[in-house]
Amino acid sequence: MNLDLLTVDAARSAVQERKTSATALAESFYAKIESDDPKIGAFLTLSKERAMAKAAQMDALAAKGENLPPLGGVPVGIKDVMVTKGVRTTAGSKILGNYVPPYDCTAVAWLEAAGAVVLGKLNCDEFAMGSSNENSAWKLVHNPRDLTRVPGGSSGGSAAAVASDMAVAALGSDTGGSIRQPASFCGVIGMVPTYGRVSRYGLIAFASSLDHIGPLTKTVKDAAIVLRTIAGRDPMDSTSADVPVPDYVAELEKPVRGLRIGVAKEYLGEGLDKEVRSAIEAAIQKLAKQGCEIVDVSLPHTRYAIPTYYIVATAEASSNLARFDGVRYGYRAKDARTLSEMYRRSRDQGFGAEVKRRIMLGTYALSAGYYDAYYLKAQRVRTLLTRDFEEAFNKVDAIAAPVSPTAAFKLGEKVDDPLAMYLADIYTVTADLAGIPGISVPCGETKNKLPIGLQILGRHFDESTILRVAQASEKAVTSGKGECP
Repeated sequence: MNLDLLTVDAARSAVQERKTSATALAESFYAKIESDDPKIGAFLTLSKERAMAKAAQMDALAAKGENLPPLGGVPVGIKDVMVTKGVRTTAGSKILGNYVPPYDCTAVAWLEAAGAVVLGKLNCDEFAMGSSNENSAWKLVHNPRDLTRVPGGSSGGSAAAVASDMAVAALGSDTGGSIRQPASFCGVIGMVPTYGRVSRYGLIAFASSLDHIGPLTKTVKDAAIVLRTIAGRDPMDSTSADVPVPDYVAELEKPVRGLRIGVAKEYLGEGLDKEVRSAIEAAIQKLAKQGCEIVDVSLPHTRYAIPTYYIVATAEASSNLARFDGVRYGYRAKDARTLSEMYRRSRDQGFGAEVKRRIMLGTYALSAGYYDAYYLKAQRVRTLLTRDFEEAFNKVDAIAAPVSPTAAFKLGEKVDDPLAMYLADIYTVTADLAGIPGISVPCGETKNKLPIGLQILGRHFDESTILRVAQASEKAVTSGKGECP
């Protein structure tokens, strides 16, 4: 079976109609991984025994003529920050190099319950800390569109696997843009749902008030199918919201005509690459041709987003990563003579440079004498950023914006300049700080054929609207014109 551009619907239908088997489909994807992944680096661990068991189960249902579940037989990949029972989970770090969890992340369990075939675990920046996937302790991930460039981060392995047809869909996590930015760089769909829409149970924590799990897919409809599967209240996660989950696929059928789309001047200002600006403005005009009303809005506190994010996120990281101490699980330094030496050496040898940098920044921000000046002030500014969105959404139904100031940059280009790397997240961290949903949908290319993503942001728990707008943009791009097909 041709794996290029294979969607969730097409894969499930092929297995349901017995045009192929889930087992044969999984074997085809493993052959593709064996052939192509050595040059891309998307997978860290394969779970072939688990995948084949699920595939056989789906084949048995199809043979009986029973209806397959929504993801029946669909091969997927899982970012390696989500625990998987019996399958190594490293979070891209040496400190968890041999960790085999005793339970499944809720989102993974719900995917499998819907028939998904989990091929394996996908590479990522260590503990999801990075914007280029150059911080993995194991290997680099290369952008399938240009192997000399980054795939984005921290869900670079997830985006690269989908973009290179080594998985039909994948799960990633987004703390400051880690789903949307790699989706933009690799030319796929990447969605971050509202904070609380998808359970974080089993997600190895980076920053607990910012972390989200979401899908990376080839089409907006596939994103809707996966989100519908993993969304909902989970008693194992006290922050998951008890809010009804719409049928996102059915919601896609609603027209976009009459929707008000906001454009924030703060997102189209200094620092935005000319080619990216041109593609974003063209995408917005295509939405206007489909009957959307384009409205100017202002998000005046956007300029404070990066410093606010890198105080809140690092402070929470400092707290969350304190558990990796060489005592209970994970890497333990050998030949340490005292308990304190064992702590120091285990963490020094187990963590990479970027993780250490963020732990130190966060510890400093939380330390006596600095808490009020940094962390408390950052939380207040976070409230102002949230109010900016609330006021904007009183006027509009969604906001259109760039995902990143540039298309994918060269491997090694920013690795020695942390500030330049952090500024790559300027348009994405605001959504995570406010807890609102967002999606990246391809809207064009640079002259070097590098993908550019359009970001659509929406109200809390209104993923339906941004999915509709994203699909309208997707159709306009694929049809080559602005009008609805």
